[in-house]
Amino acid sequence: MAMDRRYCAICAWRGTCQKKFSVSTDATGQVHCADYSRDLAIKDKDIDEAVKKEREG
Repeated sequence: MAMDRRYCAICAWRGTCQKKFSVSTDATGQVHCADYSRDLAIKDKDIDEAVKKEREG
């Protein structure tokens, strides 16, 4: 089962969000925002590749 990732960076409202720096997050950075909506244009494989690049330095 794939994990449902909830980050401001993949939210459909990220360009116009007024709360992105004030929403609560858990220890893994997952946001807890009532307005969160996943941007369906961003695929899981794109996120996985970005995370891998970030970890490699």
